[in-house]
Amino acid sequence: MSMLFSPFALGPMQLSNRIAIAPMCQYSAIEGIATDWHMIHLGNLALSGAALLIIEATAVVPEGRISPADLGLWSDAHAQALEPIVAAIRRYSPIKIAIQLAHAGRKASSEVPWLGGANIPPTEERGWQTVAPSPIPHAEGETVPLALDEAGLERVREGFVSAARRAHALGLDGIELHAAHGYLLHEFLSPLSNRREDAYGGSLENRMRFPLEIYDAVRAAVPPGMAVGMRISATDWVEGGWDLEQSAVLAQALKKRGCDFIHVSTGGLHPSQQIPLGPGYQIEFAERIRHETGLPTIGVGLITEATQAENILQQGQADVIALARAMLYDPRWPWHAAAELGEQVFAPPQYWRSQPREHKHLFGETHLGQR
Repeated sequence: MSMLFSPFALGPMQLSNRIAIAPMCQYSAIEGIATDWHMIHLGNLALSGAALLIIEATAVVPEGRISPADLGLWSDAHAQALEPIVAAIRRYSPIKIAIQLAHAGRKASSEVPWLGGANIPPTEERGWQTVAPSPIPHAEGETVPLALDEAGLERVREGFVSAARRAHALGLDGIELHAAHGYLLHEFLSPLSNRREDAYGGSLENRMRFPLEIYDAVRAAVPPGMAVGMRISATDWVEGGWDLEQSAVLAQALKKRGCDFIHVSTGGLHPSQQIPLGPGYQIEFAERIRHETGLPTIGVGLITEATQAENILQQGQADVIALARAMLYDPRWPWHAAAELGEQVFAPPQYWRSQPREHKHLFGETHLGQR
């Protein structure tokens, strides 16, 4: 058996293979409420044959949205909108479902990507005042965020806790805390965005304090049977910023707290980042963190080929492979990977007759009763 199609556990979350669908913002919610687009989009991906589907960055408070069209989970109405989507997926797919809980920090109040993605000032109708660890804008000319005071920090904590409880009530299998790509928790970690002089700024220990408090609060808010992990940017790709050495220290702190997995990405904090894009360009960071901590590690970043994914696993660079844009481009990527590697993969019986003759044993049983 190939490693890509072997089972693996992210804490209590048992995966049938090692293919995960990374969270991808759809910018298609209305006041944070999921729409028909989410039913179509997530339902399609749930039939892909991947073992894990991570729902897009979901704001825990209204001002934590990246854009006015971001998904949210700050009220029961938001959870109710997700209920039929989760139920439909459960009815037809054995895929495990996690959700990425997030706060965009100083990168909030932005336009959707296909309209340019620019910062929307709070003076404009669709904009709002952003918050951050320190009053430092993401880029010159953008809104200067308000530095979070103790009341603001508590609002964020409570937002994560309440959203986590709603995620559990929805019957989701896991939570991924978003501490990557320049959003709020990443902003606390990086010395480029965190210039605080209190217990949440300065030393590495202080800069890690708030993200770890969020982890602790969420972990305590949901039962042990629900996996809780974190996505990080292992480097800012900017001199003097957050880097791999600091990421390894954070990962060790998470491991001591019983963190179920770490999802290793990079960048997103500063416009002057210099990212050397190439196939699997982030995997070396995942490998280092995995080897130093032993935390179950999800690798991601320009992984597009089945043999490439298999080699990463065989070489011990990651435990699970996450795909994002490659999965949007080819929502049946796991089927094609299984065919290439001579393996079996889940497909609903309605699709069994699509198997090519040379791959007539491609599809396995459904096991819909297993969660």
